[in-house]
Amino acid sequence: MKQHTLFRRDSMSDDTLFSPFHLKNYELKNRIGVAPMTRMSSVKDSIPRQDVFDFLVRRARNGAAIVYTEAIVTDYECSQGYPGQARVLNEKQINAWKPVVEAIRAEGAVAIMQMFHCGRMAWPEVNPAGRVIAPSPVSPRQVNPLTNEPYPVPEEMDLLEIEQVIEGFVETAKGGIAAGFDGIEVHGAHGYLISQFLSSYSNQRTDAFGGTAENRCRFAHEVIQAVRSVVPGDRLLTFRISNWGIADMDVSLFGNKEEYQKIISLLSKEPLDVLSVSTYRYAEKAFGTDRNMAQITREATSLPLMICGGIHDRASADDALKDADIVLSAKSILLNPEWIEDVRAGKSLPLYKAEDANIAYTETPLP
Repeated sequence: MKQHTLFRRDSMSDDTLFSPFHLKNYELKNRIGVAPMTRMSSVKDSIPRQDVFDFLVRRARNGAAIVYTEAIVTDYECSQGYPGQARVLNEKQINAWKPVVEAIRAEGAVAIMQMFHCGRMAWPEVNPAGRVIAPSPVSPRQVNPLTNEPYPVPEEMDLLEIEQVIEGFVETAKGGIAAGFDGIEVHGAHGYLISQFLSSYSNQRTDAFGGTAENRCRFAHEVIQAVRSVVPGDRLLTFRISNWGIADMDVSLFGNKEEYQKIISLLSKEPLDVLSVSTYRYAEKAFGTDRNMAQITREATSLPLMICGGIHDRASADDALKDADIVLSAKSILLNPEWIEDVRAGKSLPLYKAEDANIAYTETPLP
């Protein structure tokens, strides 16, 4: 396992949240980032609206050390799960992102592009190929909230389709690097395609991509290895993971702590620079233990950790940093452009509900 220098909360001052953090070749100005969020912001050419670009730059200007893009879909075949999603595959799309990335970096923040394939969470009506593919022909139990109809049963991916999907990740990563991003994130969380391969709940394959933890991790391994080959060594490569999915949210994607830690151990052997752990609530105990997800993850890896989920004020951010290196904010930083300074000042801040962030899925300009 690779060794990484860890900055632990108990060895630093009370102002850890606003202290620098050295991450590979980057010196973060604090430990706060804008979480990646699934958006439907593209109205034409798979390019986000200007107000969405402005939102990202504004959050960098207002103090975020890391700014993630919304989740970028990886191909023009079967990766899309929502209408109006963005891509970074052609020259027009790449050129649209270049000034945004430059502006984020000019504000002293690190810009990271997150990319994903929706797999069985895709929506055939908005997918150019009109198909839904997944590790296994297993559809979510719940209905699609956008259509109020059942999700279709996906087609099981054959080996050629696996290769084609991996190539989509590679081409999108190339686009991100051409646009100037400091890092690329492989989205392996929330029940999307890579997460579907990792979890026995959605992966019922009997070939080399299913069954054991090692086999279920094989797809993630091949994606990471292929993407790393086109991401320069001085840029970041991050991976996001969760124990919950955007559909069937009551399901634990990993059966127990041991299974989850086995997956984390396998991922830790990959050429990754950071693991990003997404939770409902960062402090909740996980897998029937007295430990939270960051603590359980930390036991299995020496990679730097990001944590997200219910971090809404100074107290929760400080508390989360006891077990992680960087905190990410989604709803709070989405809805409050002054959130970082409000946190610095120790203001009383609300804990938003998911529905409060529905502005992310409308054409309403962001604050």
